[in-house]
Amino acid sequence: MDLANAWTIASKDFSIFRKKKSVLYSLIALPLFVSIGLPAFIQILITRPRIPVGTIELFLNSFSFLFIVIGVFLPVTLASYSIVGEKIEKNLEPLLSTPMTDGEFLLGKTLAAFLPALASTYGGAAIFMTLMDVVTHSRLGYFFPNWNMAVILLLTVPLVCLFSVEANIIISSRINDIRAATQLGSLLAIPFGVIYVMFEINFLHLNIGSLLLICAVVTVADLVFIYLTKVIFRREEILTKWR
Repeated sequence: MDLANAWTIASKDFSIFRKKKSVLYSLIALPLFVSIGLPAFIQILITRPRIPVGTIELFLNSFSFLFIVIGVFLPVTLASYSIVGEKIEKNLEPLLSTPMTDGEFLLGKTLAAFLPALASTYGGAAIFMTLMDVVTHSRLGYFFPNWNMAVILLLTVPLVCLFSVEANIIISSRINDIRAATQLGSLLAIPFGVIYVMFEINFLHLNIGSLLLICAVVTVADLVFIYLTKVIFRREEILTKWR
């Protein structure tokens, strides 16, 4: 595999994404809303003197998990557009007619969706942790960064981003409409949203053990989707039927 070919594909997609306002908005709006909105909520909450410290810590821990949900959601538009968008604009067929291998093409498309989504999630998390420490310092000291957040950002978020990218590449490989691909891809966030609610209501406890368990499950899912992506992606079918 020639990594230079894969990077060429990714770089081309980066240049396209920069020109698409809808893609840029999807990368910026959600992380920014969460990273600013949640500290504002906590600021209002801690003005009430009867709110115990344990309750505030429970909120902060569960809010940390939202960045896993964001890591699943952000690649949806990127991965869907990188294949379906080029399919619609008739740019995909000439690209696939080049001598590059399917593996190089898929790796390039994966990097194009994975890297911006990961960077945006990290940027939002940095703002979130900074503002939360400013807001809660008088009650909790410096709560972030902590070990839970370290596992979330360094392990779980990259794994779920890859999971979302590979799943959405599979979806967009079989669909000719960007909106439909995006809607189907967005469903991937539902299981993680359910887990977040369980943490929020204290039905589950957010700790290193639970996060590592999630990482193990997602890692298996990643390997399965990477294999399926290679099996389902058929260059000949794209060149002959995607017209």
